[in-house]
Amino acid sequence: MHYLNEFFTALNGIVWGVPMIVLILGTGLYLQLRLGFMPIFRIGHGFRMVWKSRQPGAAGEGEISPFAALMTALSATIGTGNIAGVATAIAVGGPGALFWMWMTALVGMATKYAEVVLAVKYREVDANGEHAGGPMYAIKNGLGKRWRWLGTSFAIFGGLAGFGIGNMVQANGISSAIHNAFGVQTWVTGVVMAAITGAVLLGGIRRIGRVAEYLVPFMCLLYLGCVAVVLYVFADRIPQALALIFTQAFNPTAATGGFLGSTVLMAIQKGVARGIFSNEAGLGTAGIAQAAGATSNPVYSGLIGMMGTFIDTIIVCTMTGLAIMVSGVWSSGATGAVLSSAAFEAGMPGIGKYLLAVTLSLFAFTTILGWSYYGEKCWEYLVGTVSEKPFRILWTVMVFFGAVLSLDFAWLVADTLNALMAIPNLISILLLSPVIVGLTREYFAAERGIAGAPVPVQLD
Repeated sequence: MHYLNEFFTALNGIVWGVPMIVLILGTGLYLQLRLGFMPIFRIGHGFRMVWKSRQPGAAGEGEISPFAALMTALSATIGTGNIAGVATAIAVGGPGALFWMWMTALVGMATKYAEVVLAVKYREVDANGEHAGGPMYAIKNGLGKRWRWLGTSFAIFGGLAGFGIGNMVQANGISSAIHNAFGVQTWVTGVVMAAITGAVLLGGIRRIGRVAEYLVPFMCLLYLGCVAVVLYVFADRIPQALALIFTQAFNPTAATGGFLGSTVLMAIQKGVARGIFSNEAGLGTAGIAQAAGATSNPVYSGLIGMMGTFIDTIIVCTMTGLAIMVSGVWSSGATGAVLSSAAFEAGMPGIGKYLLAVTLSLFAFTTILGWSYYGEKCWEYLVGTVSEKPFRILWTVMVFFGAVLSLDFAWLVADTLNALMAIPNLISILLLSPVIVGLTREYFAAERGIAGAPVPVQLD
């Protein structure tokens, strides 16, 4: 076990190292250039489309509304990374890390857009009559038989990683938070979570979508409301915090209090890495959920799907980071969820840590639901729809074990597999980028009602 742990530690350092960060950011920047920065210019348009997409029958074929599909994707991405991940980035990389998280999100919007466009363009209807899509189907149907091994690789990595990142690790975070805040035994939390998870999964994507459609907006508003209270209490410190973010993004952060200091490179590395971990742009997962959404055009789905990255990182992560900074706890030496909890306690003494425990639990639970669908579709791609019921049963059981076991090694393995998912996904996006650009040009030309009209998209 010692040698196995050393192997995965070394492999994790490689797959989440500088080359991977450059690959993910480089792909996103390349797509932004090819698309003429359309994802950034269309942020307002994207929000309007998200609001209008709540009606399931208005957009075309699919199991759930585009809005529910977006909420399902957000349920998987808005999780512990938005609370513990942001705190860790600031605690290790300094305030400047938040700036590089923003840059990662703005570049990642193009990647997320591309993932969803390809997922919908090349989706299939499975043996149960439901739409199935994602990087594995984009590779299979877009790149042809010679590349099917790449799609299989993605499905294997995703199918295994989900049990760690999207299941046991999240369940462990919930049981620990509830135990620390309220004293509830971890096995009790595990039983309750497993029962609720099983009840939701029995209904498939339609029930997951319905739960996500209501629970995700509620938990986001609850969390942002709590953070708003912290920001209100320390409102006079917000300008100073913002100035610190921008100045220390390009300058070393000096040691202060319990903070040991940070280089610019460390700020970039931690900001980018935590940004990717939070919004999953480049991993290909969002396309799996969006492929089930009702739509008549891949670009329509892509414009809605890319807003997930903006909401996750630019809004939720920014609010977390500002709360940590204005409360003055960022330099305390604490890290992870403990640092976020300290920020909440500073702004809401006596109740802050309890509110954080509740919101963290909601974030993690919805991640379990969202990733269950990702994992199910990965195994369906590998062995067919016969895997559906066994997978849902196993997934539910693993929620309980995740709540009561120590998961350091499981986290390491799953995090490594999570990164490996990005490689086949990014390769397929780059190879199929002409398809993405062509579909985008056609969509906006049709939207303007002028065939062949120039649109804000570069073809070369």
